[in-house]
Amino acid sequence: MALIINEDCINCDVCIPECPNDAISEGEEIFVIDTAKCTECEGYYDSPQCVEVCPVDAIHPIKA
Repeated sequence: MALIINEDCINCDVCIPECPNDAISEGEEIFVIDTAKCTECEGYYDSPQCVEVCPVDAIHPIKA
């Protein structure tokens, strides 16, 4: 599974250095997560670090 950043993103960039897979980058209007690279931090941490540090709760699992 992977995560997505929604329109609540305030472009604060605190999530970028937390990603062990370099899956987060600047998009046109908000930051974006490369779903091919995102592992939700499995193998690195117990929970997704970008979710932990996001001050506005803009990062969520992709809904199927």
